[in-house]
This record gives sequence, structure tokens and C-alpha cells, in this order.
Amino acid sequence: MSLPTPAVHLKSVAEVVERRSVGEPEFMQAVTEVLESLEPVLAEHPEFIEAGILDRLVEPERQIVFRVPWTDDSNRVQVNRGMRVQFNSALGPFKGGLRFHPSVNLSVIKFLGFEQIFKNALTSQRIGAGKGGSDFDPRGRSDAEVMRFCQSFMTELVHHIGDDVDIPAGDIGVGAREIGYLFGQYRRITKRYEAGVLTGKGVGWGGAEVRTEATGYGAVFFAEEMLVRGGEGIEGRRAVVSGSGNVATYAIEKIQQLGGKALTASDSSGYVIDEAGIDLDLLKQVKGVERGRISEYAARRPGARFVSEGSVWDVPAELAFPCATQNELGEHHARRLIENGVRAVAEGANMPTTPGAVELFQDAGVLFAPGKAANAGGVATSALEMSQNAARSRWDRDKSESRLHEIMRDVHESAYAASERYGRPGDYVLGANSAAFVTVAQAMLEQGVI
Repeated sequence: MSLPTPAVHLKSVAEVVERRSVGEPEFMQAVTEVLESLEPVLAEHPEFIEAGILDRLVEPERQIVFRVPWTDDSNRVQVNRGMRVQFNSALGPFKGGLRFHPSVNLSVIKFLGFEQIFKNALTSQRIGAGKGGSDFDPRGRSDAEVMRFCQSFMTELVHHIGDDVDIPAGDIGVGAREIGYLFGQYRRITKRYEAGVLTGKGVGWGGAEVRTEATGYGAVFFAEEMLVRGGEGIEGRRAVVSGSGNVATYAIEKIQQLGGKALTASDSSGYVIDEAGIDLDLLKQVKGVERGRISEYAARRPGARFVSEGSVWDVPAELAFPCATQNELGEHHARRLIENGVRAVAEGANMPTTPGAVELFQDAGVLFAPGKAANAGGVATSALEMSQNAARSRWDRDKSESRLHEIMRDVHESAYAASERYGRPGDYVLGANSAAFVTVAQAMLEQGVI
């Protein structure tokens, strides 16, 4: 029996995913974006079709959904939903963050887990892919409430993780505080100090230097590599950044260290424009320490302006870093950025740019770095944290940042080389998807039908 053509096979896989994923638009979007890149890869590797690699790749190995009961400070019982999707372990133990946010549902976690397959493969760190989280919202909750929630969440999650099984990390709503509470409960239940079971820990008890900064730094390093290939750079360029969490904050920091000027930061209430360049100390104080709204930055920064409507993408700049959440940068935003002369876009968040906007950037010749490549620095540094934990060692800051920079340079080169191989030099979406897919697919092929 002859094999289907790559196009027919891809269509068949997409139809199965669509039928099985009713009500999961984020997951369907992530799968579609990858499938659209793989026709030339499958033409070169018909053995992947024969082995049903894609049929297996789009289906998680395991999906775990559980109840998370906890009591608030008024002693009222609250119930949230927790979940962990263990997507693919062909390259190593499942690895990926936990997200605590009201928007979390199975579609979001599956999309993040699917993206993680490709992101983790690009790092060459031998880690599989998973993702998890809850619809719990830590904003406005006391430390005691967050602790009680995290302890309840870990009481179930503990049965499904381990440093050779599944290693969660942080994501939106899960920072050092939450990781600390989760790890404490893990120790309490297991009676073991397995530092490698969670990453994003405090530096004083098993965490890695530069882990907090890694995703933001890495996105800027990737953007720099794209620009350098064309004889350009970041120095002297205006940049717009969305978000004000760790990713955005440290993208801003690295932009300014490299001589650029980051003009914006945002949260769900609006955004600030600071033509003098974002004051990092003030931003970290308002958002990181006080957990306040971005408008408070403008109130305390002479010359800065808070805007409650519109978008950071309305601000003229040559570089754009979407670092907030999925699908935040749509087609009308892309047109505005293009009109204002944007040169490069690097995704710090996961899938923040809609498919139509990506197409507009590519048609206009704008350098575009998809999140699975540009924001791989966070999980790459998590893998370095795992290595240090296993060796009972600790690297200094310079070594950690140097290794991060080296990994991001390698991620860029892998993506660019694949884009050349498959006929579209500089198409980093094609390059990242195809390079990562071949790595995972080859491992799956060699390990048999499992």
C-alpha cells in the first residue's frame, strides 16, 4: 500500500485533531501553525509518515485533571481546577511550566504543552515537553492564601512528577514565591530533598543564576542574532515591549544593556510610554515588589504617560517584543507596526501573534522570531538548573548568562539553517518548526511505536 503524499497526510492529521479538539481553539491554532510548515520535511522524510509520527505527536502521552480545594483567609472553602498535560517524552523527562491564571483551561495547557515540544527540542538540552497549571488567580491573594493553594495543588501533583519523570517550572502567575511553596509541600510529602524536581527555585536553595531573567534576555539575544545576520544591531533602536512580568522586565533590561531604548510596558489595565526609556528600578519596584498596576509607574515617573486604551503596538519603534500573553498582537496591530517602520519582532510570550499578523510581517520583510525559538531561553536555563542540581554544583552569574547566550545563538543558527534547507531562508517559523520536528521525530522513530 502506497504512502499518502505529505499534503494529504497533513490534512488527515489536521482533521483528526480538529475532531478530537472541539472547544480547544488555542490548541488547534498551535497545531495548525506547525502542520503548515512540515510539507517539505515530510517530502524529505517519508519514513515519518509511515511510522505515524505526526499522528502520535499531536496526541499528549497523558492528561491529568484534578480538583484543588483550599481555604481563603475568611476560612471559606474555594475550589479550583488543576491540570498537567505530559505531551512528549521522546527526548527526556517532561519539562514545562505551571500557569496560575483565570484563563487557564485544557485548551490553553495543551497549546502550551504542544509548543513546548518544539521549544525544548531547539535547546538541544534533552528534555521532553509538558505544561500545567490552574484557573487560580494569585493576584490580590495574601501570601497565606497562595501558600495554602500551592500546598493543595502539590498534594495531587506530587504523584505525577519527579526529576526523571516530569519537572515543572514557573509561568504566568507562578514565580519564586509559588515555586517555593510548591517545593516545600513536595518535601513535606516525600520526605526527600530532590532539588531537580522543580526549576525556578531561589538561588540560595538550588536555583540557577539568570533563570529569572532568561526568557526575556533570550528573546533579545535571538532578535540580536537576526539583526546581526543582516549587518544590523540593537544599539540605538527604539523598542516596544508588552507586559510587565519577568519576561517583559528582563527583555527591557537586556535591550537597554545592548544600547537600545525600551519605551513601553503594560498590564491588563493599559500601558505606559516613557520616551526617556523605561526606568527599570521603578518598574521592578511597582510590579515585582508592590505587585501594583502599571499606571503607578507613570504616576511616579516624570515624563511617562499612562494610556488606558489602545495598544503598545501604536507606539512607533523599530523592534517589537510581545511578552504578555497569547494572541495579543493581531493583524491591525501588525499593520500599525509595519507602517511605523518595525524591523524585527521577537515573541517573548507563547503564541502572542495571531497567524494573520505573522503573515503580514513575513510579507512585509519584517524579521519574525516565533516564541518556540525566541523564548526558549527560559526552559534552556531550567535545564541548566537541573544539571547543576544533579551535580550538586552552582554556576556564577557570568557563566550562566554566557551559556544562555550560547544556547540562543545555537537556536538561531538551527532555525536559520533549516529555513535555508527547506527553501525559505530567513523564515524562522518554518525553520524553528522543521528543525525541532526532525529532532523529535527521529527520536520517536528510533524508540518504536509507544
